[in-house]
Amino acid sequence: MTYVVTENCIKCKFTDCVEVCPVDCFYEGENFLVINPDECIDCGVCEPECPADAIRPDTEPDLEKWLEINAKFGEIWPNITMKKEQMGDAEDWDGKTSKLQYLSEEPGEGD
Repeated sequence: MTYVVTENCIKCKFTDCVEVCPVDCFYEGENFLVINPDECIDCGVCEPECPADAIRPDTEPDLEKWLEINAKFGEIWPNITMKKEQMGDAEDWDGKTSKLQYLSEEPGEGD
């Protein structure tokens, strides 16, 4: 099992989860975070820290697509280990659906 970042992180990118991760397995895109599933130790401390409720265990149904997205970008985006400000309009995007179309494949700023 691993944890994955799901759709509600898109255009929110709260980073509270990053700060508590004991193995630094979060990676940053321009408008989204991912967890590298090969590095995640399944501790689950990140899940309750996400204000957008965007982190889920991969054992939940219908998360295969998100596991693939996390694995893909966890290999190419820069590692993030410290909390940053969320996106400026994160509150407006939190809870919206059908955000996959807005996922930017560009890397984030990194540390």
